[in-house]
Amino acid sequence: MAYQKNFSLLVFLLFHLAFILACNANADSLELGFYKKTCPTVETIVQKITAAKISSAPSLAAALLRLYFHDCFVRIRPYWPVPLGRRDGRVSIADESLTLPPFDANIDKLKAIFASKGLSVKDLVVLSGGHTIGISHCSIIASRLYNFTGKGDTDPSLDEKYVPYLKSKCKPTDKTTQLEMDPGSVKTFDESYYTNVLKRRGLFGSDAALITDYETRAYVKLQAQSHGSTFFKDFQESMVKMGQIEVLTGSAGEIRRHCNLIN
Repeated sequence: MAYQKNFSLLVFLLFHLAFILACNANADSLELGFYKKTCPTVETIVQKITAAKISSAPSLAAALLRLYFHDCFVRIRPYWPVPLGRRDGRVSIADESLTLPPFDANIDKLKAIFASKGLSVKDLVVLSGGHTIGISHCSIIASRLYNFTGKGDTDPSLDEKYVPYLKSKCKPTDKTTQLEMDPGSVKTFDESYYTNVLKRRGLFGSDAALITDYETRAYVKLQAQSHGSTFFKDFQESMVKMGQIEVLTGSAGEIRRHCNLIN
C-alpha cells in the first residue's frame, strides 16, 4: 500500500509538472534544457522529488525505469542528461503492449523487436541490464521451472544448481510470491546482472537468450569480467536513444492532464 501511494504521488507530481510546463512549449524535437525559459529549475525539482521518494521506497527506481521503457517502446544511477519535450499520444490501445519484448522471447525475436524500434543489438543487451534492479513474480517463470516444453520439465538453460532454490521459492501455481531479478543486488544499479546471466541464473527466458548469441554474449561477458567497465556509459546512451522512439513533439500529441487517460 505504501509503495502504491508513493509511486502514485511521484507519477502525479511529475506528470502534473510536465502539463503545466507544456502550456507554452512547442518544440519540434527533444532537446536538453527544453524548459530553460518556462521553468529553468524543473530538472532540479524533478531530481529532488525523485531522489527523496526513492530514498524512502527504493523499489520505486525499478518501477520508474520500467515506466520509461514501456512509454518509449509503445508510443538512480547512472544519472544522465535527458532530452525533454516528449508528448503523449492521443490514442491508448491496451493491445499495443503486446509489442513489448516478452519475458520468454528468444534472441531472434528480441533482435527483431528492438530493430523495429530503431535500436541495435547492443541496445538490446545494454537495456536488458535494467534488470539489475526490481522484482518479478513466480507466475512469470513457472513454466521455466515446471513445464518448459509441456512435459513437466525444467528449462535446461537454467543453472541446475539454481533450480532448487527457485523451486523452494515458487510452487507451480504461485502467483503472488515476489522474486528479485538480480538476487543480492536488487536495490543497487550495477553490473551484477551480467554476472548472473553468464552463470545461467538470469530469471527470464529473455535473459538466458543473451548468451545464445555471439554479439550479446560477448557484451555480457565483458561487463561481468570487467566489473561493468562501460555499462553505465552505455546505459545512458541507450536510454537517451530509446527516448527518441516515435517521438511526438510540438502540436503532435498532447500532455495528459491525467497520465492514464487521454484528454
